[in-house]
Amino acid sequence: MQTRRQFVAALPALVFATSTGARCDVARAVPLSDHPVPRPGITAAKVLTRKQLGDEHAEAAPVFDLVRQIPHIVDGIRCRCGCAELEGNYSLLSCYEGQGMAGHCEVCQGEARLAYRLHKQGKSLNDIRAAIDAKFG
Repeated sequence: MQTRRQFVAALPALVFATSTGARCDVARAVPLSDHPVPRPGITAAKVLTRKQLGDEHAEAAPVFDLVRQIPHIVDGIRCRCGCAELEGNYSLLSCYEGQGMAGHCEVCQGEARLAYRLHKQGKSLNDIRAAIDAKFG
């Protein structure tokens, strides 16, 4: 339990945090992550296949194959091309399902390639998110 004096002392940090879109942990501001939490048990079952992509997006098929190998990672990444705002899009994984926006979007493809490469290097999901934010955010 905080005293009134402690609360008043922490108030400037709280005001700063709320004005910058960050969360305040008493006296220090911590930015919120807008990356989604990977869904438990997520699979690549809905990732489009080469056949489903067709000839029009055949050049993107290798990236879809990469995503199929790491759906649990890609599901924890917010896509930075703007599609994250579309209804029904949960994560970068959504770009490789359904309408397959990643079939023609260089940002979606670039994020997936980077995520795959960093994952194979042993980087954590948070490290991968930070690299994607730095390059595409």
